[in-house]
Amino acid sequence: PYGDTPLTRSALSEMPGSCAGGWPGGHPPGIAPRRYTRMVGPPAQAVPTTPPWSRCHRWSAIPTVLLRSMPKSDKAAREPDDWRDEALSQIRKLIKQADPEVVEERKWRKPTNPEGVPVWSHDGMICTGETYKTHVKITFARGASLKDPTHLFNSSLEGNARRAIDVHVGEKIDEPAFKALIREAVALNQASVRRK
Repeated sequence: PYGDTPLTRSALSEMPGSCAGGWPGGHPPGIAPRRYTRMVGPPAQAVPTTPPWSRCHRWSAIPTVLLRSMPKSDKAAREPDDWRDEALSQIRKLIKQADPEVVEERKWRKPTNPEGVPVWSHDGMICTGETYKTHVKITFARGASLKDPTHLFNSSLEGNARRAIDVHVGEKIDEPAFKALIREAVALNQASVRRK
């Protein structure tokens, strides 16, 4: 709640655990009193010091972490121009250019990935897009049945159905070849629907 409030004595005096009031006994439950740390170099060279207002024993009860901004979620902690988000946005754009009637959904939501996985479909699943720490993975549900003359598929090559494209930082996908794969996947789905 304190955000980036300057860490002056007057500002800290309004925080829980200050001399003006706070937790009974002078420090938060379960948090042992500790000394402040003044950074004089890398973390390994931190030198414990006593703040000038240390005559109030409750000051040392506030852990250093409380003096910093509130922690952010993994997504919020990312840089706004995270390369994985940009790569996935570019892939989404190419898919829609290749097939304007494609439908995008979010599936397989879970606590570790509340936004889920984007899934593109047209008369059946075409592909999914997943982001990992080191790469973005585009998995074609029926990739093993698609022609890939330019060898875009570089992952999941052993399966009988799926094939995937892993895109790493700094890599550019072959746009014409990728669009051709999307169109071929749609045509394969539509052919399967007609046979039913």
